[in-house]
Amino acid sequence: MQRLRTPAWIVRHVAMVVLVVGFLGLGWWQVTRAAGGNALSFGYAIEWPVFAGFVVFVWWREVRQALRAEAGPPADPVPAAVGDEPVTATPAVRRPVRVARTPVGPAEGADDGELAAYNRYLSWLNANPGARPGDYPG
Repeated sequence: MQRLRTPAWIVRHVAMVVLVVGFLGLGWWQVTRAAGGNALSFGYAIEWPVFAGFVVFVWWREVRQALRAEAGPPADPVPAAVGDEPVTATPAVRRPVRVARTPVGPAEGADDGELAAYNRYLSWLNANPGARPGDYPG
């Protein structure tokens, strides 16, 4: 809980209270305008409390995330099936897998004339980036 008492968190708590009170006050102001005969204000009277609810939702989610981070990772890693290294159940940070591209040679028996013509067409398009497909001379 000490993590939620730092200066940055105090600013977040104060900002949340100010925004919620302000949004609810603006909602009440729209209700009084709607009661005075302004029909458009009925929509705004609903909108401002929704904004206040969203602020509370984001604040609560951030508090939960900070408290979970404070608890730390699980103590027991999942035992490895093979080898001596422990394996965690889920990685802490998921990163995309990067694979080096290698050119693939033609498959056996791929002496297809249409495929060769199509590949020539694609290489021509690649060599002429400003050209339209209808400009292909072949």
